[in-house]
Amino acid sequence: MVTSSAFTAGGSIPSDHTCEGADVAPALAWSGAPSSTKSFAIVVDDPDAPDPNAPKQTWVHWIVTGLRASITSLATGAALPAGAATGKNGFGKLAWGGPCPPIGVHRYYFKVYALDIPLDRAGVTKPELLAAIRGHVVARGALMGRYEKHR
Repeated sequence: MVTSSAFTAGGSIPSDHTCEGADVAPALAWSGAPSSTKSFAIVVDDPDAPDPNAPKQTWVHWIVTGLRASITSLATGAALPAGAATGKNGFGKLAWGGPCPPIGVHRYYFKVYALDIPLDRAGVTKPELLAAIRGHVVARGALMGRYEKHR
């Protein structure tokens, strides 16, 4: 199960976590991973880009790998723990890139993968990560939040 103290499942993501605010990653917590878990990976993406009425791509907002099995949460905007690495988001950066939809209400999926291998891949893209974890996902969870730009 994946949760956030910043928003409820299906709810609105506060602007602090978007391009209209401080643009910091929201707090995340996860539970229920099996004992065979060696590490976690996180992918945050938006399947509604650029227009939810005519989506053309899934935009990646954040990738994190190398989270030890003992880590089950991240604080709002916190620096990643030792051993964790950030992958490349859709903006071409190794960082959180918050919601900033050009039009309409978009859905943002915060996906946490429990892996049976340690995996630290700085700079990894989403396709590279999905290839690397194929056959190693022992559990997964997701939290979806929504956002629409106000300006």
